[in-house]
Amino acid sequence: MEIVAIVLLFIAVIFIAQSIKVVPQQHAWVVERLGRFHGVLSPGLNILVPFIDRVAYKHSLKEIPLDVPSQVCITKDNTQLAVDGILYFQVTDPMRASYGSSNYIIAITQLAQTTLRSVIGKMELDKTFEEREAINVAVVNALDEAALNWGVKVLRYEIKDLTPPNEILRAMQAQITAEREKRALIAASEGRKQEQINIAEGERQAFINKSEGERQAEINIAQGQAAAIVAVAEATAEAIRKIAAAIQQPGGAEAVNLKVAEKAVEAYAQLAQKNNTMIVPGNMTEVSALIGTAMTLMKSAPAASR
Repeated sequence: MEIVAIVLLFIAVIFIAQSIKVVPQQHAWVVERLGRFHGVLSPGLNILVPFIDRVAYKHSLKEIPLDVPSQVCITKDNTQLAVDGILYFQVTDPMRASYGSSNYIIAITQLAQTTLRSVIGKMELDKTFEEREAINVAVVNALDEAALNWGVKVLRYEIKDLTPPNEILRAMQAQITAEREKRALIAASEGRKQEQINIAEGERQAFINKSEGERQAEINIAQGQAAAIVAVAEATAEAIRKIAAAIQQPGGAEAVNLKVAEKAVEAYAQLAQKNNTMIVPGNMTEVSALIGTAMTLMKSAPAASR
């Protein structure tokens, strides 16, 4: 009896092990019943019919990175180019992933390589380095359309490296060196040009400043001379006004006549001292009259002051 109980217990353990399945999170298990697709087990505890149902396929629903092997592509200008990349995909339909393709990973890898060769073949070598993003998008679109039947969603494709032949690399390096030397020469010539422009501009500005200074100095001198003339004129006018006012005072006219007579006598006296030739006025009566007037004024001046 004990042996029978042990056998029954063993059969019960096997029965329970075959009927109870625990699916991890982000996983999907495909169940077949008697060799046909029956369903997909969701994460958690699931019950199967022992010896009738079986788990045929197990899929991870996480995002999976897939390394695409390096391959040689021919560009539009007949240049060989070694290209490798990495592909990111995710299983979205476990049933199609199980029965749509015998091996969807190999199918995606091969399709990525053929699509990449087709896209690279439409571009020239220089464009392949500039249009990486366009290449990635083209590969993803082509793979995503074909992978629908495989229950797979292609999320993105990234080119890891583009390697041209060594001869092309040397030619590209020589081209880059020549381009840098060209830029250096252009920069040097631009610097010399700017230097000449700056020198000419500085000389021009200095000449302008000098001429402006000379012009301002002449203006200042002219203004000073004009101010001096105005001041002299104003002083002369003020003196004339004071003389005129003095003449209007009592005895002013006699003082003026006396001053005129004195000046006339002094002028004749100086003329006689400095010249050997004696100049005699044509009308001596005028001189006598002038002297007589002066003497009369000189005599009357003390009386007037008294």
